[in-house]
Amino acid sequence: MGRRLFLAFNYAFLGSVALLCIIPLLNILAISLSSSSAAAAGTVKLWPVEFSMATYQHVLSTPQFLGSFWISVERVLLGTSINLILTLLIAYPLSKEQRDFSWRTVYVWFFVITMLFSGGLIPWYMTIKATGLLDTIWALVLPGAVPVFNVILMLNFFRGLPKELEESARIDGAGHLTTLWKIFVPLSLPSLATITLFSMVGHWNSWFDGLILMNRPEHWPLQSFLQTLVIVADPRFMTEDDAQKLALISNRTIHSAEIFVAALPILVVYPFLQRFFIKGITLGSVKG
Repeated sequence: MGRRLFLAFNYAFLGSVALLCIIPLLNILAISLSSSSAAAAGTVKLWPVEFSMATYQHVLSTPQFLGSFWISVERVLLGTSINLILTLLIAYPLSKEQRDFSWRTVYVWFFVITMLFSGGLIPWYMTIKATGLLDTIWALVLPGAVPVFNVILMLNFFRGLPKELEESARIDGAGHLTTLWKIFVPLSLPSLATITLFSMVGHWNSWFDGLILMNRPEHWPLQSFLQTLVIVADPRFMTEDDAQKLALISNRTIHSAEIFVAALPILVVYPFLQRFFIKGITLGSVKG
């Protein structure tokens, strides 16, 4: 009886937390699908009022939106791949003991210091400009190529793997790269899924560097474009169709559409990565 009550309380509590996370998103979606008058009146809750797709048609009708979307996709693919490769290549040697890698402590502190201290915005910009990366996709990818927080997470995970695995690989003649890719990486899928999600979210949500480092608006990633998306309408030059469209969309409905469009790719990807979070890490990896 006690266990049933405990499980019922847990399900009720977790269900309430899930609703607290879902309800704001549903409200944002409902506002984006409602008319501007209904959104301004505050009558939209969890269901659209005066249903209209005009907001999404407005957002998707401009070629720059689609161009910015694909720039963000390219950034996520390039940035996440580079982040994962460099994280693995750095975390693996730093996970070794002092006797195996005498300079380990020096390099660890070198990376930790970069988390604690920054050169500032102006030196950061001048460095990227001096390397000729301005107004290219690489300006959005290479400055953050080594996510130190992810490196620390991965090296601590590597240090928790059984030493017998690496010793067995060495006896069989495997080198460091073989040991990393054939043993450490397969056992690290939960951690890799976590840092992959961190990298994807970081690249997808980043907007400030796009505004600073891209000289032309057509090179902005999606988030930078959405930050500057506003309605500008001069009544003197408005047609009847423009007036009807303005009655259906407003800054509030457009901002709601922006938030939902920006969150949708991550919401789609997350379920595919979530299953690795609770998967056994080293269970059964060492035979008795």
